[in-house]
Amino acid sequence: MDVLLVGANGKTGRLIIPLLLAAGHRPRAMIRSDTQREVMLALGAEPVPGDLEGPLNEAVRGHDAVLFAAGSGSKTGPEKTVDVDQKGAIALTEACVAENCRRFVMLSAMATVAPERAPEKLHHYLISKAIADAHLAASALEETIIKPGYLSDDAGTGLIRTGDDLGLVVDGGFISREDTARTMVACLDRPNTIGVAFEMLAGDMPIDEALAAL
Repeated sequence: MDVLLVGANGKTGRLIIPLLLAAGHRPRAMIRSDTQREVMLALGAEPVPGDLEGPLNEAVRGHDAVLFAAGSGSKTGPEKTVDVDQKGAIALTEACVAENCRRFVMLSAMATVAPERAPEKLHHYLISKAIADAHLAASALEETIIKPGYLSDDAGTGLIRTGDDLGLVVDGGFISREDTARTMVACLDRPNTIGVAFEMLAGDMPIDEALAAL
């Protein structure tokens, strides 16, 4: 598939590119600045100009799938979070609908169903994510929404656990960025994950088995 990766320059995004290549996909990285171009080329992705706070149809055009790994981060203020994690994700969804880019894998966050259960500093972030997730789920796209716990920079194990309501933002549950990236790429080729939203953290089940059981 020709896959547009949004958030390609982030920590998780950079891990996704080689996984897409290994799976036989053709990664294209959406970049906001020409300064990111050489990095993306070195990783093996073709750069595509685009900005979540600007027009997106041209960036999306011609792709089979979108992987959304972007985010303002939970440490940014509410205004920036709304602009990127909510309005930007919604605009990308609409661009995919308009350009008939059917497959959409969204990297969301744990506890979006009940943000009040998470630490107060995360509320605005989780609310924005929840609104964007709901818009995507209500669209005509073939979406998968992945809701990991806290992302760590630890080496991946290839082992996860999934659920509908693990509630681990409150309990401090973690999963590595590497295993999160692996899961996102694996979902692309699994039709049973279409229309599914699931929470995820480190566990004891191989990723392929965990996804097959959804």
